[in-house]
Amino acid sequence: MRKLVLYISSSLDGYIAGPNDDLSFLSRVQTEVEDYGYHEFTNTTDTVIMGNRTYNWILSQNVEFPHQDKTSYIVTRKTRQSIGNLHFYTGDLSKLVRTLKKEEGKSIFCDGGSFVVNELLKAKLFDELIISVISAILGKGTKLFKDEIPGQNLELLSSKRFDSGLVQLHYRIMY
Repeated sequence: MRKLVLYISSSLDGYIAGPNDDLSFLSRVQTEVEDYGYHEFTNTTDTVIMGNRTYNWILSQNVEFPHQDKTSYIVTRKTRQSIGNLHFYTGDLSKLVRTLKKEEGKSIFCDGGSFVVNELLKAKLFDELIISVISAILGKGTKLFKDEIPGQNLELLSSKRFDSGLVQLHYRIMY
């Protein structure tokens, strides 16, 4: 069975974005020489799930969609035509993930945002969480974990500190 893995960044106080979807805190750790294991991780995946706001933010950066080589599902409320292997998904997210996990392939990469992450946590569908903690306290914004998610036991697989101050935590969820 394929794994569903969350790979995401968060402030120390648990925000994935500041007010008004401000992601400027991420620039504190962006360098040309360090990708924090991102490319190594994405090489273990062939499917991406992300929310529409995350997708639109990527496009607003005037860059090419980075997962064109993977089957990608953009979770949205608006019905849109697929573009190649990019699918705009309006159905039951838990059903989609359960179906994908049964298929042959590499791991499934959840790239945010908060709605998608919390729906999948509520359904207890994640297998692993890789959270890069940025040394910043935002105080408000978009929380990574909402109050209504059920408690879940985690096993720490690894932790790594980088020169930028970023700490990456890799957990397996114990069901």
